[in-house]
Amino acid sequence: MGAGSQDIPPVGHAPVAAMVESIVGCKWSLAVLAAIRGGARRPGELERACVGISAKVLNQRLRKMQRFGILTRRSYPEVPPRVEYDLTEFGEAFTALLDTIDVLELRVRRGEFES
Repeated sequence: MGAGSQDIPPVGHAPVAAMVESIVGCKWSLAVLAAIRGGARRPGELERACVGISAKVLNQRLRKMQRFGILTRRSYPEVPPRVEYDLTEFGEAFTALLDTIDVLELRVRRGEFES
């Protein structure tokens, strides 16, 4: 390997960047994550917390975040059936990234940066 190869970022970073873009760019994803962080775990609770979201869209967002490893889905063998969603360890790290974005937004609104 040449001397310049140390400057090339690992390939593993690209999928995370694409995932962030996919989640942040999807309407309702951030609201669903905020509701889960706020204590909502069951689909009905999430629908009530995200006023205006349809059950179909909620399920699409939950499935997408499961595929990305942000959420886990736990199904309980009860009557009626009960399903709960929680953040994974990766999901906790992912939402910490979103917190950083919120802090940056607040700083921009306060005018902390020159134009």
